[in-house]
Amino acid sequence: MLIDTHAHVNFNAFKNDFDKVIKRSLSEDIWMINVGSNYETSKRAVEIAEKYNGIFAAVGLHPIHAKDEDFNASKYRSLCQSDKVVAIGEIGLDYFKDYRLFKEKQREVFLQQLDLAKELDLPVIIHCRMAHKDLLEILNDKLNGVIHCFTGNWDEAKQYLDMGFYLGINGIMYKFDLKEVIEKTPLEKILIETDCPYLTPPEAEVKRNEPVFIKYIVQDIAKIKGIDFQKVAETTSKNAKNLFRI
Repeated sequence: MLIDTHAHVNFNAFKNDFDKVIKRSLSEDIWMINVGSNYETSKRAVEIAEKYNGIFAAVGLHPIHAKDEDFNASKYRSLCQSDKVVAIGEIGLDYFKDYRLFKEKQREVFLQQLDLAKELDLPVIIHCRMAHKDLLEILNDKLNGVIHCFTGNWDEAKQYLDMGFYLGINGIMYKFDLKEVIEKTPLEKILIETDCPYLTPPEAEVKRNEPVFIKYIVQDIAKIKGIDFQKVAETTSKNAKNLFRI
């Protein structure tokens, strides 16, 4: 079994064939968590999760959408009534280019969603781009969750790990040098992701990423750490089950 802990089969890139993509994944014993980025995609993630065994959802307002949607805690809380919702996410901070122009709104929305996660006793899936300093000042060891699509250095990774967070490793490893981070992070603190339809591994030889390609992430983590594929598969699946209680 493999668990893709961060997929977006609830996005428009899959609107015409999401059912085939999910069935293809499940046929290879690959589970997934579809992650929302605003209310509509969060709602879609829940609707999809409720149709299949092995498919789960996370709901949240992504920082880049914080200027377009006012966070309505009651609406997101209502989505969380589904047993298939396993996390609040993806939430966080993003200072890439023009997104930094509404940093304060991002922070406000992020804090509101952290409060919701605490209220509902759910882990968080955190997006962080070019904002590790501010993020580390906000987070504490009373939260459970994962730093999705980790792109920081080892010093930043260690600070998150010391607070108890997992690191999400996906196809960003083919764009950023994460070798030291992957080598030094205990396997017991790594989650595997595709972030599909984005960050497609080169081995897939197609443009659109999907959960079945999670095997390439496992394969390359195993190579870097000098361990076998099965060990990475088993441990990361256990990690996902423990964090998300699935």
